[in-house]
Amino acid sequence: MMEIDTVELSPKLFNQTATAYQQTALIKTALELEVFTAIGEGNDTFESLATRCGTSERGMRILCNSLVAIGFLTKEENRYRLTPDSAMFLNRHSPGYAGDAIEFLASPTFTEAFQNLTAAVRQGSTAIPSEGSLAPDNPVWVKFARGLAPLIALPAQLMVKLVAGDSSQNLKILDLACGHGLFGITFAKHYANAEIVALDWSNVLEVAKENAQTAGVSDRFSTIAGSAFDVDFGSSYDLVLLTNFLHHFDIPKSETLLKKVYSALGEGGRAVTLEFVPNSDRISPPEPVWFSLVMLATTPSGEAYTFGEYEQMFSNAGFKRSELHPLPPTAQQLIISYK
Repeated sequence: MMEIDTVELSPKLFNQTATAYQQTALIKTALELEVFTAIGEGNDTFESLATRCGTSERGMRILCNSLVAIGFLTKEENRYRLTPDSAMFLNRHSPGYAGDAIEFLASPTFTEAFQNLTAAVRQGSTAIPSEGSLAPDNPVWVKFARGLAPLIALPAQLMVKLVAGDSSQNLKILDLACGHGLFGITFAKHYANAEIVALDWSNVLEVAKENAQTAGVSDRFSTIAGSAFDVDFGSSYDLVLLTNFLHHFDIPKSETLLKKVYSALGEGGRAVTLEFVPNSDRISPPEPVWFSLVMLATTPSGEAYTFGEYEQMFSNAGFKRSELHPLPPTAQQLIISYK
């Protein structure tokens, strides 16, 4: 029998993975208590934070030290400070506040799906009843639209910069499964003559319409309520935006949708797809690899597809060619497909 040098081995990775749920609970609690906001206001000791946040001093001390240990806070001479990331994304007074995203990311739709991951792996499909996260009018997508909107500004701006042409041109844009609507809205803000048609479930469209009103583009922002597979898109679009949508479905169903997209585009129109795209080895980079697991747990047949697979899907739907464009520093990539 081969001897193993146990000095070189460590269960650290296993322990960290097996207890990762504790970090989710930690950050969720810190956001509920507004710890990051309170520190941003100048409450930098556990005593003052306990008073501001309405907790015991012991509980706040242990909570804050734990946040230091995993990198959300720093500590010097018993005073806590926000890291640059925490100051930007977790302080409610920051314009980039994204803490409400926890309501989506840690919602029962996802936590229960992962509690049933063994069943999903065995059957190759979500173990959530019905259609999983894709059930019609699922309220989780309202949480998505409200919670993740602050994280969309950068990829939306990068997308417009990559696709943009003359800002005075007339454009008709269909934003499929628009969610918060911010991708279409960002195009509307760049193109003064752009008309945006946003499609999603009716409950989600209420959020998109609020965002369009706030952005001052509601006069050029109309909506279509319903399933992208069932409703009539209209025609003669210059751009169709497919942002974080195709990964919810298997390849045949995606191609069915893309044929509708192709028909809805005018001559020379483009489909613009934002996705997590793994390399052909399917084990790198880590974000899209992990995202495939999320799709296994939460959808009947979704997955993160390689560019080769997307290229074939769009070709089968009639598109002439597709291009892949990285969007650093984000983990996603843009696929531009030409009619």
